[in-house]
Amino acid sequence: MSDATLDAYRADQFYLTEEHHPEGSTMLGFWIYLMSDCLIFAVLFATYGVLGHNYAAGPTPADLFDLPMVAVNTAMLLFSSITYGFAMLEMDRNRKNAMLAWLVVTGLFGLTFLGLELYEFHHLINEGAGPDRSAFLSAFFTLVGTHGLHVTFGCIWLVTLMVQVSVKGLIPENRRRLLCLSMFWHFLDVVWIGVFSLVYLLGVLG
Repeated sequence: MSDATLDAYRADQFYLTEEHHPEGSTMLGFWIYLMSDCLIFAVLFATYGVLGHNYAAGPTPADLFDLPMVAVNTAMLLFSSITYGFAMLEMDRNRKNAMLAWLVVTGLFGLTFLGLELYEFHHLINEGAGPDRSAFLSAFFTLVGTHGLHVTFGCIWLVTLMVQVSVKGLIPENRRRLLCLSMFWHFLDVVWIGVFSLVYLLGVLG
């Protein structure tokens, strides 16, 4: 066997016997994604901070926002985070059906949140306060709409994982995916608290 052939054989054996760590790679990659999402929302918050008082002689936050409805919507998202936590506890106990039930409740809370947000957007546009009315409203629709798109993606991801768990059970891959979605869902909660505080509370009461 020539030296070149021997080297190629050793290389093949190395790649065949090398330990791979898909869990660590997945989690690292997902953390990188979350950090990039943090940057996106940081830019959107900064943009709103700059443009949020440019009303162009149009309506102000105090004229537009219904704080009680927004508070209910906020509660829906926070409750969804709690129920997802219950689902993760059931996953740790290997109770698939109980976990799926909590995921269904989580999805219903998430869809309720989206429904109320779409109702708010529809109401604002009908009142003539669409994203083209002023810089304030452009920044508002962009920030809140981007968050809403993330929640929509999270709901789709949630349903996909529920199907995968129903078919394949709580295999390590599904557990890892559920953990990633958990981080994503809680991240959206944190972002929404920022939106609620900066956009709605300060806008109406500030």
